[in-house]
Amino acid sequence: MEIPVYLFTGFLESGKTKFIQESLEGSDFNAGERTLLLLCEEGIEEYEPDKFFGKNVFIEEIENEEDMSKELFTELALKHKVERVIVEYNGMWGLDSFYRAMPDEWLTYQEMLFFDAGTFLTYNQNMRQQVFDKLKSAELIVFNRCDHGVMEEVDEKGVSTKLNFHKICRVANRKSQIIYEYSADDVELDQIRDPLPYDLEKDYITIRDEWFAEWYRDINEEQRKYDGKTLHLRGRVVNGGELPADKFIFGRHLMTCCVEDIQFAGVVCKWKDAKSRLENGQWVTITAKVKVELDPVYGGGPGPVFYCTEVKKAAPAVPEVATF
Repeated sequence: MEIPVYLFTGFLESGKTKFIQESLEGSDFNAGERTLLLLCEEGIEEYEPDKFFGKNVFIEEIENEEDMSKELFTELALKHKVERVIVEYNGMWGLDSFYRAMPDEWLTYQEMLFFDAGTFLTYNQNMRQQVFDKLKSAELIVFNRCDHGVMEEVDEKGVSTKLNFHKICRVANRKSQIIYEYSADDVELDQIRDPLPYDLEKDYITIRDEWFAEWYRDINEEQRKYDGKTLHLRGRVVNGGELPADKFIFGRHLMTCCVEDIQFAGVVCKWKDAKSRLENGQWVTITAKVKVELDPVYGGGPGPVFYCTEVKKAAPAVPEVATF
């Protein structure tokens, strides 16, 4: 039986407990379903089960990240005969730990992330990797305790606090909805547009070195937009191994969060002289037409395949690692 999971993430005092408490007090979200409420941290606010509209809420505490397992979660679900699961997740634990421990029948229905607007930039500066980890898969990001004056303040670059929040979120996740809550009756939906630095209406597009990270994220998220386009850009060659003689991987090392997460970000390229004329690791510029099609490199699913018409040796990009 499929069991829906509602995952609430964020750091201490970010508003998770308050939101879950209020949700369970309402009949629209809590009509009596047998609910397992997993608490993965001990916050300042405590739950008041006597105020829950439906009384079939069973609270279980998880004290340590390493305690999470498929066996434990399955045991708790059977113990309470649950129909759904709500998780108040510890902001200091990696999300992958939870997803690895989820039983197969548990399916994430919604992932919501909460931040205290007053401490968000400090957390992002001091614990960037943990912030990025929570941002990357959240469907809804809520900034609590916002102040209109503070959110409109600008830094030395002329960028407002709100725009800084927006940019940090969008580096990790372009699809999430962002909400700024000033009070219970004053909530603002983020409507800042994120135009690409190049014109996708053109059939021939040059991707400048400084645009690589944004381009790579976009072509992976919305690959169909690039189907049939001709692109010109610089990157490195990965070839050899089990790749056919006419195929190589083209890309650059990319840092999305911090130095520890640098990895090679590449796409499949086809060129008749790939094996005979290209060296592993060399820098090249390519001109290629994009076709979205099935390829084993993409795990059997469709992906952007670049049919190269021109491949030329090039100097390395400066810097060599692409960033947002």
